Amino acid sequence: MNEPFLYNIVNLYNSSISPSTVHVKNSALANYFRRYLLQRAMSVFKWTMPETWNERAKNYFLYCVYCLGFISIIETDRYGVIPQHCTLSGFDIFYQPTTAVISNPLINRAITPRIGVNCTLIRLQPDYDGVLDIIAYYADQLALLSEAVSINTNNSKLSFAFGADNKSTAESLKKLYDNYVSGEPAVFYDKQLCDPQTGELKMQFINNDVGNSYIVTDLLNDIRTVMNHFDTMVGISNSNINKRERVLTGEIEANNSETKTLCELWLESLQTGCKETEQMFGIDLSVDWREISGNEVTPDAAVDNRAV
Repeated sequence: MNEPFLYNIVNLYNSSISPSTVHVKNSALANYFRRYLLQRAMSVFKWTMPETWNERAKNYFLYCVYCLGFISIIETDRYGVIPQHCTLSGFDIFYQPTTAVISNPLINRAITPRIGVNCTLIRLQPDYDGVLDIIAYYADQLALLSEAVSINTNNSKLSFAFGADNKSTAESLKKLYDNYVSGEPAVFYDKQLCDPQTGELKMQFINNDVGNSYIVTDLLNDIRTVMNHFDTMVGISNSNINKRERVLTGEIEANNSETKTLCELWLESLQTGCKETEQMFGIDLSVDWREISGNEVTPDAAVDNRAV
């Protein structure tokens, strides 16, 4: 039964879940960064999958692993060995799930295979969670910064304001400004357009301190910093490129170590599931670091980020 709650009841309920603050997760800009960052996180590992899996099966597999956190591998009479999204049920002596509950309209009935007995489980993290929380956190920051860049860029435009006592004077000022911006070598105007007290033309800047209010460069550096933090979180090599002074070898080595720490835990969890799947079903399923030539950050020598 759907009860007709009033807006104040709905607001009271929602405020306990999403308290009043800055929210950008429902904006198109935040969704853009969520999609981009998710694909960036998925690019860290390179997968080898069975030839019997087409591109749709591979994409389905990857998005289940990274978004939902895990996926089951089962064998069916009609489709063979395939990946399937599932929910988890039961627990063993260590409070780990024992059963995968799979419900697919193209499979005649819901099946509940035992994990490790007649199905395997590929999981990204030991806690069976995906990376959408990481994606959402950094996407919100990038969306806010990108919006600030657009606003500050727009606010940095030089504008003029003309004071006019009447419509006739306003039209004269418009004509004066048109002649000025058209590049005429000499522009003549009636003294009646001047302020009687100061004798100066009734014209002023709305914003005459653009240099001090222009922070787009700083915001773009902040965006790069957020991207570096995200790359470090998901295992993409990067360096402290925003530093103006020399980046020392020790700093790069420390960054490389921090970059690998979390993702090595993910890789171990994925490789364990792949190994169990190969042993149970005899299919070629494996994962390892993706080799990116020419973009690796190496500590062979100190990197100088100063402008020449």
